[in-house]
Amino acid sequence: MEPLKVVVSGPVGAGKSTLIRTLSETEIVDTDARASEAIGKDLTTVAMDYGTLRLDDQLLYLFGTPGQERFDFMWDVLTEGALGLVLLVRGDRPQDFPQARRQLDYLLSQRPVPYVVGVTRQDRPPVWGPDEVALYLGQPPERVVGLNATEPASAVGPLLRLLELML
Repeated sequence: MEPLKVVVSGPVGAGKSTLIRTLSETEIVDTDARASEAIGKDLTTVAMDYGTLRLDDQLLYLFGTPGQERFDFMWDVLTEGALGLVLLVRGDRPQDFPQARRQLDYLLSQRPVPYVVGVTRQDRPPVWGPDEVALYLGQPPERVVGLNATEPASAVGPLLRLLELML
C-alpha cells in the first residue's frame, strides 16, 4: 500500500507536536524554536513536525503544522499531497475554537480531504467534550473525537477515525 500523508494542524498548544511524538515509530523531525512572544509555552513549532506510524498494513506520514498564524504559509506547503487532515483543539481553551474553525475552513478550501477534529486534554477536566465541540464548530459528531495526546492508545483515536472515513 502507498503511504498516506496526514497533516496534523490546529492552534498553538493544541497538542500537534505531542501527538506526533507520542505516536511516531521513528525518531521525529521537529523545528521547535524558543517562542519570541507570550504563547503559553517556551518552545513552538516554526516549520513542521514529522513522524511515521504504521496502522495494520498502512504507513502514515504525519506532518504537523505550526500553530501560530504568522507561520501559516507552511500550511499550504505541508498540505501539498496530503490525503487526510487531523485538526486538534484544546478542550480547555474554548477561546481558540474560532481560530480552529478558520484553520479548518481554510485548509479544506485549499485541499478538500477527509478530516477529523481531535479534542485534546480530555484527561484534564473541566474540558469541553467532543459533542460540545462538534456543536460549536458545526461539525457532524462522527468527525469529532476526544483524546489525550500523551497516551498512545488515546492519541491514535483520531487517526483510526480518519482511516475509517478514508476507506
